[in-house]
Formats: sequence, structure tokens, C-alpha cells
Amino acid sequence: MSKSKKTSEEPHLKKALGVFSVFSIASGAMISSGLFILPAIVYAKAGPSIILGYFLASLLIIPAMFSKTELATAMPKSGGTYFFVHRSLGPLFGTFAGFASWVSLSLKSAFALVGIGIFIEPLAQHLPFQAHIITKGIAVIFTLIFCLVNILGVKESARLQNIMLFLLLLVLVVFNLIGINSLTNIQNFNPFLKHGWLPVITVTGMIFISYGGLTKIASVAEEIKNPSKTIPRGMFAAFSVVTVIYILTIFITIGISGDQLKDSLTPISDAAKIFLGQPGFILLAAAAMFAFITTANAGLLSASRNPLAMAKDNLIPSFFTRMSIKLKTPTISILFTSLFMVLIIIFLDLEQLVKVASSMMLILFAFDNLSCILMRESKIISYKPSYKSPLYPYLQIIGTILYLVLIVEMGFIPLLISLAFFIVSFLWYILYSKSRAERDSALIHIVERITSKEIKSRTITDELQTILIERDQIIEDRFDKIIKHATILDIDEEIDADELFRIIADTFSEKFKIETSTILELLKAREAESSTAIHPGLAIPHIIIPGTSLFDIILIRCKKGIHYGPDIPLVNVVFALVGTKDERNFHLQALMAIAQIVQHKDFEHKWMKTESLEDLRSLMLLTQRLRKGSV
Repeated sequence: MSKSKKTSEEPHLKKALGVFSVFSIASGAMISSGLFILPAIVYAKAGPSIILGYFLASLLIIPAMFSKTELATAMPKSGGTYFFVHRSLGPLFGTFAGFASWVSLSLKSAFALVGIGIFIEPLAQHLPFQAHIITKGIAVIFTLIFCLVNILGVKESARLQNIMLFLLLLVLVVFNLIGINSLTNIQNFNPFLKHGWLPVITVTGMIFISYGGLTKIASVAEEIKNPSKTIPRGMFAAFSVVTVIYILTIFITIGISGDQLKDSLTPISDAAKIFLGQPGFILLAAAAMFAFITTANAGLLSASRNPLAMAKDNLIPSFFTRMSIKLKTPTISILFTSLFMVLIIIFLDLEQLVKVASSMMLILFAFDNLSCILMRESKIISYKPSYKSPLYPYLQIIGTILYLVLIVEMGFIPLLISLAFFIVSFLWYILYSKSRAERDSALIHIVERITSKEIKSRTITDELQTILIERDQIIEDRFDKIIKHATILDIDEEIDADELFRIIADTFSEKFKIETSTILELLKAREAESSTAIHPGLAIPHIIIPGTSLFDIILIRCKKGIHYGPDIPLVNVVFALVGTKDERNFHLQALMAIAQIVQHKDFEHKWMKTESLEDLRSLMLLTQRLRKGSV
């Protein structure tokens, strides 16, 4: 595909994130308290078998990861889960998903910022303030720093993320390389299932939340270069690397510390101190701070895209769409999200609210799986993910059930608060969003498939088509422009070639003001030279007409088939081309474009199964081919 140029003066989000930036954001969003604090808590419940818990937790994220990767490559737009839920389930559930995603990401990021304050607080003990005030003050300062970095540009935010993640991974690699050679007491792993299997299942649910940051990258998909390839590569690499680091680091920590682990608030740093001394403790404490920084920065970056996306869909006030023309960043959305984070850091008990955020995250993961199923089953012609989830739909169904079980395991209070949050979202939708929402959804398209064709809407089909053009950076050529306005005929009965030619002649006669008989004679003369049924099921009748600068195409589908001759298979696909002599070069280009399209995998199947005429047009426009001027 060739590269497109921006034609609109309206500011767009800058595409500045490559594979390493995607890897960095996804990895940084995962490595924080789940590695530097949580091991001590879960060890007290399950002993050495928490190693198995970390592995099982990595498996639990796979359904959401695959679903979200498919959705993000099909719809690389800001908002991530919000955008997917809105386009699959409609504006009501989209409103809930948007608010839930924004709040949960903000709470998680605020919690990470408080973690930074906890690690720095000992250095500021000489100040005349209580410890918790110092901690919160440091968290607020870092919030303002990250706010400024994000306003300056996604590239600057990604650069900070890349540096911090590199330092974090470097320290963890050193820890693991030296630590693996310092393991001397394998008895620390015995008995492995110290408290049986039930605690392993329990801690798996607790650990799973640590992997939730992996899919944050979908929220900034609109700012990713070549999202079709970059998103899967970056996300899968992050999942693989972080899973290995989690399991190996926990393995070494248990082997070094043993039962001392359950009494530690800084388990990884304490393990480093045993075999590296005080410098090791300081080094891993610094790594923990790097981890909290990467999590907080990735969270603010991702959370701030939700108000932007919701405002574009008229679900919240439009001023959230305002962007810096020079920096191409959603300034208002970033400032508002940062202010919200500052307020919850100062006034709220984050530890309790993080449980609510975790419950919401699990609900959103279930929505991701449901959205994937609905988008697939809607059969929308312009839903074209470059990556398709394997084991569909079984993986999505199993994942959704598991996430719902984990939601129940989170406890009654988080579940009750999540329900209350949905009620608030519902009221907002009724009072503000409903009258402004204009888009349909994949769910509507599924309903339409079993109802009257006359009520069909193309809102989401056309929107996804626009997204695909932007995603694949397609430059519209002359062939596209002709197809956009071409006549499309759907013949619902068997006919022969003579009747086909008469239909074609009547259509072109009306457009070019040429006698039907003249065009009909030209078509028959061309067919007498050699059959235009050039491939089983496909015919391309094409003629030269009198005049200058004239060219057009008719697209024809006949599901029951056209009889071209006794030894010729029934024809279902017809492209009729007419043009004047001076258009001979473009005539050949059009034939070449058609040849590329019809040779594409599954073209004939899609042509026959597509329901509406406009979907046939979309199939022609969106099927990948080389365009004039492409490299």
C-alpha cells in the first residue's frame, strides 16, 4: 500500500509509537507491585507454589490478550476497550466501559504513584511532615511531571518509558543471572504445595491483576505506527518477556529467602540483599521505583485517551477532544485525568479502591471477549483485523467465564460498587449521551441479519472502512473513485449471456446517452471474438465506445448463475467495463486491479455471502491490491 497524506487541517494524534515503544508501555504497565510487593503477600497464603500461581495467571490473560489484539488491529483508535465495546454493544455499554476504563486505569496509576512516594519517603524524613503526607506529596509531584511529559507528546512519553523500562529490565536481568548461581538450599521449595491446591487457585486470582496492564496499549492504538504488525509484535513480546521475568525472579527469591519472604514488605530487594549485600538492596529498590514510574506513566498515557474517544462520540462534552495543534496531544484530556489522579491520591483510600478498579478491569476483559465475538458474528464487511484470535470462539467463551468467576472472588463490596458505577453510567447515558449518540453497533448488525434488509444501517460499516483506509494508509486512486460511484446490480434469477448483455447495454445507454442497440452489438461482437467468461464463475465483458474521456464499470452479482455457454461454468461475478479509445491505458489498469481483487483469498466466498450492495462496493474498495503510485 502507498502512503497517505493528511488532507484535513484538523489536528490528529501523532503516530509516533514503534514496536519497542509498544513493548515498553505494555511491559512497564505490568511490572510493578505484582513483582516488588505482592510475592510476600501471596507466599504467606500458598508458599513456594506461588511460582505455579504466576504461571497460571499468565494463562488467564491470554483470552483477553488475543481478543484485544484482534480488535485493536481491526480498529486502531484511541480508547481501547471503550471503543471496542461502544462499536460492538452500543453507546449504553460503551458509556459504562469508557468511564470504567478511565477510572480503573487512573486508580491503578495513582496507586503506582503512591508506591513511588513510599520508596522515596525515607530520603525525605528530615522534613517537618508526617510520613503519609510526604508520600502523597511525592506522588502528586510525579503526577504533575508525567502530566507535563504526556502533554509534550506521546513520543516524549514513550522515550521516558523506554529509558525507565530498559533500566528496570537491566537490573532484573542482573538480579536473575547472579541469583541463579547463588541458590544453595533447594529445601526452600519443599514442600512445594505447602497448603494444598486451593490456595494456589486463590493466589492465581490475586496475581492475575498484575498482568492486566498488558492490554493498556490498545488505548493508544491510534498513535502506533503500522498498527497491523506493531501491536501484535509488541504485545506478545511484552507478555513473553514479563512472564519469564516474573516466574524466574519469584523462583530465585523463594530459593534465596525461603520463609523469610512472608514477613517482608520488599521481598525482591531483601532477597538481593542476602547475596549482593546493601548495594543489591539499593539497586533493587531503585528498580522497584523504575517499575512504579513505568506503570504510572503508561497508566496516565492510556487513561487520558478514554475521555478523548468518548467526547468524539458525543458521550461526554466536546471540549475533551481539544488537542494541541503543534504537539498533537489531547491536552484537556491529559490535564483532566491528571487532576483526577491528584484528587484521589490526596483524599481517598487507594488500597480499597484498587480492589474496585480490579473488579472493573475484569468486567472490561469479559467485555473485550464479548466484543470480539460480536464483531466477528456481525459479518461486517469492513471488519478486517490483521490478526485473528486463535481458537475462536472457545477461547473467548472460556475466558469470559473465568473472568466472571474471578469477579465474584473479589468480594461483595467491590462487586456492589461496580454495580453502582454501572447505574451511574446508565443515568449519565439517559440524561446526557442518549440524545447525542449517533452510531450503531455490531449487535445491531447481528439483529439486522435476521430482520428486514430495509432497516439496515451502514454507520459502523462506513466508519470501519474509514479506519481501515487510515490503518493501511491507502491512497484513493481513480479505480477507487469509479467503484465508489459505480452501478451495482444484484440479479436474483438465472439468466443467459444475451439477457446479461441487454441489462448492461440498458445501464450504460442511460448513462452515456448511446443507443442500447449500439452497445449491445459491441458486447456481442466482443463475445464472438473470445469468451469474456475468463475464469470459472467470473466474466469481464469490456468494450470500446465512441467518444472521448469516457469510462465506467458495472458490478453484477447473480447468485443463481449466468449461462454463458454449454461448456462454460455458471458465472456469478461480472465486471462490465466500457471506455473510449483514449482511455485504453486506464482500461488495462482497471483490468489489472480487478485481477488482483478477484485472486484474493476468499473473494468469491465473500462476494456470494455479502448481503447488501454497498457491502459489495466495500469489498471491492477494501480488498488489498497495489495502487498506482505505491512502492
